[in-house]
Amino acid sequence: MRTPASIARHPIHPMLITIPIGLWIFSFVCDLVVYFSQSNEVAVQWYMLGYWTMAGGLAGALLAAIPGLIDYLSIKDKRIRTLATLHMSINLGVVTLYAFNLWVRSTEPPDFLLGFGLSALAIVLLGFSGWIGGEMVHVHGVGVVDSGSAITTIEDPKPRAQSSSTYLGHT
Repeated sequence: MRTPASIARHPIHPMLITIPIGLWIFSFVCDLVVYFSQSNEVAVQWYMLGYWTMAGGLAGALLAAIPGLIDYLSIKDKRIRTLATLHMSINLGVVTLYAFNLWVRSTEPPDFLLGFGLSALAIVLLGFSGWIGGEMVHVHGVGVVDSGSAITTIEDPKPRAQSSSTYLGHT
């Protein structure tokens, strides 16, 4: 099932989701460094790094949401639409958690432990949403070019019946 938000038959949404996921996971790693840090100076630097990667993740999520919404609006199958609605709802919840998390971390004094807990919860929800997104792609074929219109591969001229050692040129 092809999606309308694609470039050269490659869906854009899966390309862009790597930005917020990577930044948010790194932000959580920064939180772990802060939590276990013995040095206040190190903790402050990692805290700020985590804060800005969290903000970057929010910007990346908003960017990824545009082709995601375009794809969502094109889904006609009821079962897939239900999965897509759940996927989108969880992601909106994650974005809301991170926006609230940034606000909590911007207050004076910042509530690090609350922010740390919000990040952990958001990462779990993000994993669940990713599972649903993976099911839509790998099980239901959302964003996958139909096999009838896929580029055919050139057959390998070497026979596969040989043992791997012979095939690799070893006797």
